[in-house]
Amino acid sequence: MEKAKTIWMNGELVPWDEAKVHILTHTLHYGLGVFEGIRCYKCADGRSGIFRLRDHIDRLFQSALIAQIEIPFSKEEIEEACKDILRVNDLKEAYIRPLVFIGEGVMGVHPHDNPVRVAIIAWKWGAYLGEEALKNGTRAKTSSYIRHHPNAMMTKAKICGNYVNSVLAKREVTRLGYDEAILLDSEGYVAEASGENIFLVKNGIIKTTPPTTILPGITRDTVIRLAKDRGYTVIEERFTRDELYIADEVFLTGTAAEVTPVREIDDRPIGNGKPGKITKELQELYFKTVKGELPEYTHWITYLLNL
Repeated sequence: MEKAKTIWMNGELVPWDEAKVHILTHTLHYGLGVFEGIRCYKCADGRSGIFRLRDHIDRLFQSALIAQIEIPFSKEEIEEACKDILRVNDLKEAYIRPLVFIGEGVMGVHPHDNPVRVAIIAWKWGAYLGEEALKNGTRAKTSSYIRHHPNAMMTKAKICGNYVNSVLAKREVTRLGYDEAILLDSEGYVAEASGENIFLVKNGIIKTTPPTTILPGITRDTVIRLAKDRGYTVIEERFTRDELYIADEVFLTGTAAEVTPVREIDDRPIGNGKPGKITKELQELYFKTVKGELPEYTHWITYLLNL
């Protein structure tokens, strides 16, 4: 990771190497915290624009509500901090990570009145699964780990501790030589990948997992909108992993992963083993959208001044 100059912490700008927390930080021990992943792109007109900033901040606050964490800043303050951290670090393109966590105080699973801390970090980050994956597709394997049952963990919240499940799945499949993990739900249906939502295409129809055991992604929502606006039928319903095997196309979506084709799952080629026509079309539309090239979607972009 390429260091930036400063990190926003609890309303102050702190030098990167001095942004530290106490060893008794409650979230470090027990995992109750919430976060977001947001991207800023250098747009076609030369300006920098944060994609769907308010939607991400809304989800951050929704996650905090679910987790019963009261964020000590308003949505407007967090939004401004996201913009400020780009300006002060002179980042024209970046990944932005707001993190809300419970600080030091009592130990034990109940945090009581430990203080709530907020940090916002930004850094340069390219394609999450690699440029090669964006172009030619990624190799995935179904993990032996299943996705959280909604009564075991709150699946609609982007909670820090939820991602231990993703880490275990990702490490499992990468040790075996694959790029990404696909997780099933507790009933054996496809849920999502370790950090992305999943789509399949069959006979021109696009299908994706319904928002049951998954985190409803903002990129997922964007791609559904783009596809429907182009006349595609998009169905949100459960499907099995063998339906993935016989799909014409499969792709993943996420703020970090953007729109990444999947060329192989469980040693089975998807379609002809290359990114499909609809996947490539939606990928192109997505990048045009986030870079402000399509006027009908520029309302999703928060442009920055003085960068």
